[in-house]
Amino acid sequence: MPAILKFALVALVVTAAVYDFRFRRIPNWLNLSGVILGLGLNTLLFAGHGLVAASLGTLLPLALYIPLYLLRAMGAGDVKLMAAAGAIAGPQNWIRILICTALAGGVIAIAVALRNRQLQRTLKNVVVLAGELTRFHSPAARHEVLDVKNKRSVRLPHGVAIAAGSLAFLLLNVAGHH
Repeated sequence: MPAILKFALVALVVTAAVYDFRFRRIPNWLNLSGVILGLGLNTLLFAGHGLVAASLGTLLPLALYIPLYLLRAMGAGDVKLMAAAGAIAGPQNWIRILICTALAGGVIAIAVALRNRQLQRTLKNVVVLAGELTRFHSPAARHEVLDVKNKRSVRLPHGVAIAAGSLAFLLLNVAGHH
């Protein structure tokens, strides 16, 4: 990834993390700017191939995250942030960001559960969530505590996990080249 794309990704995800942590939302203007920046920079740097990569990098996260949004497991801003990150990083790099984000999100969830003294309850919810999903049921429809829109559910600022995952990806990418 060229330095300008790395800089754009860092600027996007750090800004989103700050907004998500402080206000529990990620603004549309930021996500849209990320998509436009990703499409523009990749096209400028790599011509038609860059446009295709940025487009696929936008669509792949949407394909994977929209079902999570529809199941009420994730907010719309998180979906759009991942699409913006994918537009900047491209599909192959985005998959690595996704893996790093999942790991970071898991660590953050455990830390929050420990801080709130709810680790046992959180682990039970994970089991319920997995069970509902394996039966193709919406976890939120049957268990309101698993609905991210429910005020009583413990909600994590996923933008922070996306930023942590993106930064981890970039650090691992740098370490892998030395």
